[in-house]
Amino acid sequence: MIRDVSGSYRRALQATVEHYSGWLPAPACIDALKGEGRWNNDWDASLELLRRHGTSLPARHDLIDVFSNFYFGGDPDGDPGAWTGYISDEPLRVQRDFFTALDQNGWGWGFVSGAEPPSARFVLQQRLQLVNPPLIAMGDAPDKPDPTGLVQLSDRLLPHRSGGVVAYLGDTVADVQTVLNARTQRPDRQWISLAVSPPHLLPGSQERSAYEQQLMSAGADLILPSTEAAIQWSKGSKGADNQGHSASIR
Repeated sequence: MIRDVSGSYRRALQATVEHYSGWLPAPACIDALKGEGRWNNDWDASLELLRRHGTSLPARHDLIDVFSNFYFGGDPDGDPGAWTGYISDEPLRVQRDFFTALDQNGWGWGFVSGAEPPSARFVLQQRLQLVNPPLIAMGDAPDKPDPTGLVQLSDRLLPHRSGGVVAYLGDTVADVQTVLNARTQRPDRQWISLAVSPPHLLPGSQERSAYEQQLMSAGADLILPSTEAAIQWSKGSKGADNQGHSASIR
């Protein structure tokens, strides 16, 4: 989790549902839906909330256009400088030196994201100034919790075809389930699920405690207090083999 999407993707989800139904779903409602582990794609999540609210469902391609207008506020494939949507309201949770620290701790890294490629590239290449970062984005692989994208990225990052340690950091039940599914698909590797709560859930709150318990119940190996805490974790967690280590980040 490298950016706070509560004011962007989640806000676009809320606005899209309100656009079609007049009902603005609360953040807790979205958290509960995401906690089911099936709604990683926000377009599908929007449709599902409309269905549960009893609203006649729009065509998916029409909903995507409405969602994208809220999120990008311009042509997703156009000049990012012309975007006026919620994407401009995404605080970063890490800076460039986060990835330098992972390098120094002996971990290769890359990204498996459910975001549209223009959104992911904008954050990684323009805002974080990463040069051609390894990325699996929407459309490059099936949606999580299908592990295909994570497995593909690990194959790209690890120096051997088999073996190695892969840690995946995410903030949803679907992210945790992706790691569990990767263990089944590629049992030759050691898969570690690192989880972190979304930033709109404040430390010490009952809502955050409940969310973290949900992540643990789903199978997360470790709950981190923040994305940046992965630096210290990676420093002391290189595994026992010498076949390489890969950190994948949502």
